[in-house]
Order: sequence, then C-alpha cells, then structure tokens
Amino acid sequence: MSELYLAQNEQRLAWIFGSSRSGSTWLLRMLSELDGVVPIDDPHLGHHLGVWRPIPLAWAAAEEEPELSTLLELKAEEPDYFFSERRRESWSEPLRGLIHARFEAEIDPAEQAEGSPTVVVKEPGSHVAPLLAELFPASKLIFLLRDGRDVVDSWLDAYQDGSWAIPGGAFPVSAAGRIPLIRWLSAVWAYRSRAVRRAFLAHDPGSRILVRYEGLRGDTAATMERICDVLGLDREGLPAAVDAHRFERLPRTGRGTGQRQRLASPGAWRERLSAAEQEAMHEVMGAALEEFGYQVPYPAPVG
Repeated sequence: MSELYLAQNEQRLAWIFGSSRSGSTWLLRMLSELDGVVPIDDPHLGHHLGVWRPIPLAWAAAEEEPELSTLLELKAEEPDYFFSERRRESWSEPLRGLIHARFEAEIDPAEQAEGSPTVVVKEPGSHVAPLLAELFPASKLIFLLRDGRDVVDSWLDAYQDGSWAIPGGAFPVSAAGRIPLIRWLSAVWAYRSRAVRRAFLAHDPGSRILVRYEGLRGDTAATMERICDVLGLDREGLPAAVDAHRFERLPRTGRGTGQRQRLASPGAWRERLSAAEQEAMHEVMGAALEEFGYQVPYPAPVG
C-alpha cells in the first residue's frame, strides 16, 4: 500500500462531525457495511487538539457560569503555544501527514488493491472541526445534527452507575450534580454544533451534507442515499445495511436505559427531565437551539 494514498486521494476521506450521542455510531455502522468503506470509530482527535477551558468542574464551583472555549482557541495568538497561528506553516503540514499516516494504517492492503477505499472517520471531538476541515480541504464532511436536548438526556443516562460509558471515563452523577452537569453538557452541545457549522459553511458545497438525526431516523433509506451520493459510494448494498442496523432489530437486552443504544425516540427529554432541569438546559442552549431550527421553548412541563 502506498503511504501516499490518502494524501493523493483526499476526496476519499470523509468526516462525521457533530455532537456525540447524535446517532453517529449508527450512521458509521451502516456506512461500514458498504463495499470500499474503511470505518474509523472515535479517534478522539478533537479531545487532544481541543482541550476544554474551563474544565467541567467550573459549572459546579463557579459563582458565575464561565464561557466555554478551548485551549486551541484561547492560546492561538500566543507565539510559544505549539499550535500558534503565527507558526501555522511549521505545524500544519506535519499534522496533516501524521493524521494521514495514522488513518492509512487502518486500510487493509487488500482493500486498496480492490479499488479506492473511502475512509469514514467518526470524530466525537467535533469542536475542532474547523481545523480538521481546513487541514483536509478536499475531504467530505457530514454534519450530523441532533436536538441538543435529546443529546443531553442521552448523556445523563450514561452518567449513572453501571452504564456503558463508565469504563470510558464517565461517572455516576449525584442528584445534586445533575443540574451543573446538564448546564455543562448543554454548553458543549452548543459550542460543538456552532463549530461544526463554521466548518460546514467554509467547506466545498459539493463535498458536504447536513443530516438531521430526526430525518435519518424518520426516513433512513432516503437519507442514506443522499449521503452515499455525496461520498461517492455505491448504493448497491445500502438496503441491506439499513435493514441490518434498524434499532428495532437490536435485542431488548442490548438497548434501553444504561445501554449505548438507548431510545432512538426524538423528544424523549420532555418526559425524562424535570421542570428545573429543562429550564437549566434551555437557559444555556436555548439560543443555539433556535439557530439550528428547533422549537424553543416547549410548554412548561408538570412537576
């Protein structure tokens, strides 16, 4: 396998950007069933390149809620910062080469011998989407957008004892910690969604697609066809891939509370979060929800 494959064929690199808990794993699994697709699940580039500032503890400890940012954003103009804008020409090409080389390590030589594989990367740390999209201007970009309230509800479920996320660094949140966690998660959703939108708008219109989770769930086959067209993928195996990964096909023991695949029901947050929790969530993300076309506010819940 040529070490220059992705560098020479950057249009065969595709990103899934958006908030985590937005159906990105489901989308990647469907795409991975298609011929010529090499899936890369959660390389976490964004969590290394875009370290959060301040840390989540600030939401519980601060007298006033801090404004969320990243180290990459705050330090960009400092000359000695490793990723300083002033020194971009010294690190951007080596960083491109490193990412190319790491992703190419996932391509089986036999796959390349059979044609031109498409490397599809699901990147949960999408708050650095503008940087990654700028580094790889010929790549394809999927903006997977989901109602932030469902995202927060899904993450809250993961922050409980025994959930799928505990081994990966989550923790059982106390009753008193729920609202600070909700405010933090809401800020993260808003920041990430806006960051991905910036990357999306700056990208080649022919190489990008906006996909709403609600639409993907409502008409999976048609939405996947649109995605395949943008990525240049053969649709032949698409019906079988869609059917194989239907939520309803999952065993009941493998979905639901505490599981990675939980509800797949848009709007479930209205029944699962208290009035105080919904109020806190809307205070933080309400403006962003409206920006992305979600109705705010809903009628006040009871209880």
